[in-house]
Amino acid sequence: MLSAPAHTTPMPPITLVGDGRVGGSLARALRAAGNEVALTGREGIGERPAEVVLICVPDSEIASACEAAVAAAPGLRFAGHTSGATTLDALAAAAAAGAETFSLHPLQTIPDAETDLTGAPVAVAASSAAAVDLARRIATACQMSPFDVPEESRAAYHAAAAIASNFLVALESSAEELLAAAGIENGRELLAPLVLRSAANWAERGSDALTGPIARGDEETVARHLEAIAATDPELEALYRALADRTRAIAAAGGRR
Repeated sequence: MLSAPAHTTPMPPITLVGDGRVGGSLARALRAAGNEVALTGREGIGERPAEVVLICVPDSEIASACEAAVAAAPGLRFAGHTSGATTLDALAAAAAAGAETFSLHPLQTIPDAETDLTGAPVAVAASSAAAVDLARRIATACQMSPFDVPEESRAAYHAAAAIASNFLVALESSAEELLAAAGIENGRELLAPLVLRSAANWAERGSDALTGPIARGDEETVARHLEAIAATDPELEALYRALADRTRAIAAAGGRR
C-alpha cells in the first residue's frame, strides 16, 4: 500500500467528466465541502482544461475521455476514474503525458445525481503516494471512508459489489414477480419489511443470520417450493435451485463464512 504524504495545501480545483449519477453526486458532495468543482458532460472536456480530472463515465469510455483530457489540459497533473472493475491502465494516456493516476469507486448504489455519499466506503488505488493522497482527500471531503483494493483484484472486488447490490435488486424483483404470478398484489410493499430486516440481520450477524427451510434441514418444504414455482412461474426454477445449492453450502459450514 502506498503511503500518503502529509499535506497542508488546499485541494486543487477538480474537473469531473461525466455529469451523470456518479459525477453529479460527487460534485454535490465536493461543493458542499467547499471545494472548487467543474462538472462537464463527456463531450465537454475540451472546453475545461484542468490540473485534476476525475472521469465518471462508463468503463468503455474511460480511455477516450482520458485522451481528450490530456489533449485539452497540457498542464494535467492528476487523472482519475470512478470505475470499480477497471484498473489504472485505462488512464495510460495521462500517465504517458506525465500525470499521476488514481481511481476512486464509491461502494454504494447511486440511483440519481443527488445521492448522499456520506459514510459510504470507497475503493482507492493510485500510481503514486501523491495520487493516493489526493484520492483519499477527495474521499474524505465527500465524507466517504477510503480503503485499498489491489489492482489485480479489481474485477473480483466489483463482482462482489454487483452481487451485493445489483443481484439483490434482481432477486427481490423475482420474488415480487412470483407473488404476482400467485395472485398476490403489492408484492414489493409486502416483501420490503422482510428484505430490510434480513439485510439488517446479515449486517449484524453475517451468515449466522441465515434462517428458513434449508437452514433447518427441511427439504420437504424446499421440494414443495420447487413444485409451486414450476407450476406458477417456471422461469424462476433454475434461479431457485442455484440459490438453494449455495444456501445449503453456507448452512453446512455452520453459517460461518
